[in-house]
Amino acid sequence: MWQRVAGAGWRILLAVGLVCGVGLLPWLTRTDPAYTVLKARSAEREPTPEVLADIRRQLGIDGGPLHVLTGWLGGLVRGDAGRSWISGADVLPDVTRALGVSLLLMGVALLVAVLTAGLICARTLRLGARRRLGGRRGGGSLSAVLASLPEFLVASVLATVVGVQLGWLPALGWYGPQWTLLPALALGLPAGAVLGRLLDDLLPGAFGEPWALAAAARGRDRAGPSPARHWRRCVPALLPNFGLFVVGLTGGAVAVEQVFDIPGLGRTTLQAALAQDLPVLQSGTLALVLLAGLATGATRVAARLLTGPALRDGALSSLHRPAPPAGGLLPLLYGALLLAVVGFGLTRDPLALDTGQRLRAPSLDHPFGTDALGRDLLARVGHGALDTLALAAAISAAALLAGVLLGLVPRVSAPLVDTVNSVPPVLVALLVTAVAGSGAATPALAVGAVAWAPLAAHTSSLLRQERATLHITATKGLGAGPVHLLRHELLPAVVPPVLRHALLRLPGVALALASLGFLGLGAQPPSPEWGLLLAENQPYAERAPWAVLAPAAVLALLGALAVSAAGGLRRRPTRSSPRQTDAAGQRPVAEAEREPAGFGAR
Repeated sequence: MWQRVAGAGWRILLAVGLVCGVGLLPWLTRTDPAYTVLKARSAEREPTPEVLADIRRQLGIDGGPLHVLTGWLGGLVRGDAGRSWISGADVLPDVTRALGVSLLLMGVALLVAVLTAGLICARTLRLGARRRLGGRRGGGSLSAVLASLPEFLVASVLATVVGVQLGWLPALGWYGPQWTLLPALALGLPAGAVLGRLLDDLLPGAFGEPWALAAAARGRDRAGPSPARHWRRCVPALLPNFGLFVVGLTGGAVAVEQVFDIPGLGRTTLQAALAQDLPVLQSGTLALVLLAGLATGATRVAARLLTGPALRDGALSSLHRPAPPAGGLLPLLYGALLLAVVGFGLTRDPLALDTGQRLRAPSLDHPFGTDALGRDLLARVGHGALDTLALAAAISAAALLAGVLLGLVPRVSAPLVDTVNSVPPVLVALLVTAVAGSGAATPALAVGAVAWAPLAAHTSSLLRQERATLHITATKGLGAGPVHLLRHELLPAVVPPVLRHALLRLPGVALALASLGFLGLGAQPPSPEWGLLLAENQPYAERAPWAVLAPAAVLALLGALAVSAAGGLRRRPTRSSPRQTDAAGQRPVAEAEREPAGFGAR
């Protein structure tokens, strides 16, 4: 009981710290909030000392940041979130309205994500139901491409092609349910691709579990094992990440909301942060923190209901069994293509201007075409890869290490994950800029500050289920200690799927850097960073689609490389883990079916 109370206290402390940190944003940036508010209200008015002093009196910030914070918190207790420093309107109705818009968009986007994940897993479900999986591991070229597409690029293409050119759906504004479809597709397709890949990674193990093999042997599933049962077995391990998507699609959809002109909570919070409208910014952040807490609690309850007493009684079997790495030429092919693009690009000048060659289509002289200033896109993609790929790889490695280490202590990491995930990456970038200053390292620090959270949640979820398996119970009965269990049983089962998850998110890290560049918070011209390339050329997407398709195609190629390489990262059988295969050609029989090997021989 006391552990739950301590966990709740830790969450409250982190939430209060976050809201207070956001409230100190103007003072952290060492800018006068009165000056910022004046420019947001009237850019032409002169910021004389008398005018600034009058604004300070109006806003009540003469007493400093502590006075502002305590006044806002005191009003919040009475149900009053204050008034906007810019418009003077009550904050609570505006934030509630923006939250409602974001929740509706999130719900439709989650529906798109679930349908996309189902399509990605359809082949595995079909083969498993027919007991024809064998040693097959999930593919992933299509899911890699979907997961690697920048949300803002998908949004721009959908708005231009489907909304403007074809006129099938409205492209701008927010006036009814039909306005949700295009932005929901832009948000749901990449999210569904990630969820589908994670689920497809677990399904083969579920089809090879003892209960599934026993049911098939008794003839209970004459038409094949029921896919619904295997969905239920795999979903609990993914629910923590599903909860992260719920919050991310609500507050982190800033770029998509900007493209479609949607008055959602993410866009409202970003605008408040840029204008330093503290009452709106703090209220929006608090709403996201509360949503994160509700989503986390709901996913935990759902996981316990789906797993049943088996989690408590240690009666599960491992979904991550020993298996040899999956071979194939796809990683080599994708890697060779990526190296070829980068290599040829590095031989060209990315800054050479030729205004007579503006927006030229791909040709022998310019294989990727040219941009609006006549610069060679292949050169810019190649030179931008040095920064984008190296930075994304370094951030992913650091996120993997931090995610696994923090995931091993879920009582500490779970509140941190909820708090970190409740802050939109753009707002994190603004906070990092306020503390560390603007510079080339700012986007990396901002993305790295949030990139570890999904990996930590995944590690904790898998570790919780792995500790409830029969072979762990048996190994404990033979006298194995915590260190031995962690080193020889838990980590070998948990680290490979989390590592595959990290590789799957490598393009997502590159996309996060690209999104910051798209919103003007990342690299600045004339840098060839991929996000800046997409931002610079997005206005010309209709006239010169190759200008945005080139960097987007390279991002998709990076995703295909990451997913295909992840397929070769499998847990190898140890000397004490002999592999057995059932008669139907399914995956190796679970450790729970065989007699636990003595740990002293290792």
